[in-house]
Amino acid sequence: MGTIKQSLGRVALGAVAAGATTAAISAVRSSKRAADLERVNHKGDVVSLAEGPGVAIGATAGAVAGASTPAYAAAAACSGLVSGAVGLYDDMEDTKGESAKGLKGHLGALKEGRLSAGAVKILGISAAGLASAALVDASSDKRRRGWRGLLSTAVGGGVIAGAANLVNLFDLRPGRALKVSTASSLLLSARAGKRAPSTAVPAINTAVAVQSAAATALPEDLEGKTMLGDCGANSLGALLGLSYVARTGLIGRGLALAAIAGLTLASERVSFTEVIAETPILRELDELGRDTAK
Repeated sequence: MGTIKQSLGRVALGAVAAGATTAAISAVRSSKRAADLERVNHKGDVVSLAEGPGVAIGATAGAVAGASTPAYAAAAACSGLVSGAVGLYDDMEDTKGESAKGLKGHLGALKEGRLSAGAVKILGISAAGLASAALVDASSDKRRRGWRGLLSTAVGGGVIAGAANLVNLFDLRPGRALKVSTASSLLLSARAGKRAPSTAVPAINTAVAVQSAAATALPEDLEGKTMLGDCGANSLGALLGLSYVARTGLIGRGLALAAIAGLTLASERVSFTEVIAETPILRELDELGRDTAK
């Protein structure tokens, strides 16, 4: 009976995330700022970034609804909304001629005495990640104190911020970042073991919320009508990072942070798009559902 009740609860959470995503996208599209969110994609087609705020709001709403404590609800809201907000700021600044791109570009701007929109985004996401990790650890029944606890929280903040940036690195082709988010959320929604912390249950709910929001936005994203932008990609990535952090301790967080850092540094030298195009199975998964003839 408990399993059935739990499953029904997650179906309801998925419905909340999907409904909120649909409503938010519709509201953004009909707003006075809708034209400001139009961009030209890699094929030269005009697409809307309305998907980004919609997914950020929908996934966050589901994650907050699935929280088991006020602290976890605050962590979910902080991760999803703050990461989405600074991502939206970066999206909007692109139309004003922001030239700094990538880690090298942002560091270069700082050397020139200028704080780029991307740097503001990084600082905002980092602060949100640290605050969210602290809130999660404060509500966990396996909370560690002392230097080990502080280190675990700091690494957890890095995982949340790094995951937000990593998902954004995949948002270069229709549906790609949403597929990465969906695959990650499926792994994170797996049943927690008996020794898992109490925050593992809301962590699974967060993964379900991300999965549902991503599935809702996927059809139009694949058609090239909408795209996540920094707003949506950062928000989904931060929530996935939160879900992972809420299920793991210092060692698990450390391994994840090392992997995220490695991929992020690799992206400065290697094109993920080229790697995917040159790897048959990745190419097929990447093109699945997308009209490649257009």
